[in-house]
Amino acid sequence: MGKYGDILEDFYEERTRILDALALDENKHVIMRLIGALAFRTQCPKYGYIQDRLERKFTDIDFASYPRFVRDIRRILTESGYEEDKPVTQLFGERRMLFHDPDFGRHIDIFFNTLDFCHVLSFVGRLEAQALTLPLAELLLEKMQIVQINEKDLIDSVMLLREHPVGDVDEGTINADVIARTLANDWGFWRTVTGNLKLLDEKLEEYQVRLQHDDRDVVHGRIHELLEHIEREPKSVRWKARARIGERVKWYKDVEELTR
Repeated sequence: MGKYGDILEDFYEERTRILDALALDENKHVIMRLIGALAFRTQCPKYGYIQDRLERKFTDIDFASYPRFVRDIRRILTESGYEEDKPVTQLFGERRMLFHDPDFGRHIDIFFNTLDFCHVLSFVGRLEAQALTLPLAELLLEKMQIVQINEKDLIDSVMLLREHPVGDVDEGTINADVIARTLANDWGFWRTVTGNLKLLDEKLEEYQVRLQHDDRDVVHGRIHELLEHIEREPKSVRWKARARIGERVKWYKDVEELTR
């Protein structure tokens, strides 16, 4: 048994065990915020069942943090029973760490400062906005920035938009100001996110058997509220220059999965 107990098979219970370790006095200074599907579930206590109803399965546990906490993260996760993938640490330096679960074959990814996939989503200075997870605005952008978006990402996004209204603060609302400002300086990011929001709106009809009419109506309204807010935000000179080129030039990066 590790210092913080044994690794648990149930994803949500294992999430809780790690969060409990982070809440201890000895670890309270460490900023480590959940991202990914478990972060969405954490932020959706009322409508979390949507993941179950739409058959969303958990596959791993992911966190966002800052490079200054590398040593603490190594200590906490090692004492929680995980094994550091040292070649990944050497390869990515202060950008990313990977820890393996020797009991159930899962892994924990730690991302530092940015999520760099199809687009670069910086969370520097933003991890302090929420206690347990990436802020709601960045959680939504985490999914909406995926060019080849898949079913599980759409399900997570539907659930988040059903649970939380669109607003202009981080606590309890999806902060549309943060999303709009982020996209107003990057046409490519804007193109992907707005395209995915429209796709999500279209996909709602495919969920009509498993989602109530009221649920779909609420999500539909919040998608359009977000799109209107994004549209109203003044765009930068950089955004306008790239917009003139449009889709004649590729506006995103292909994502290579880290397989080890």
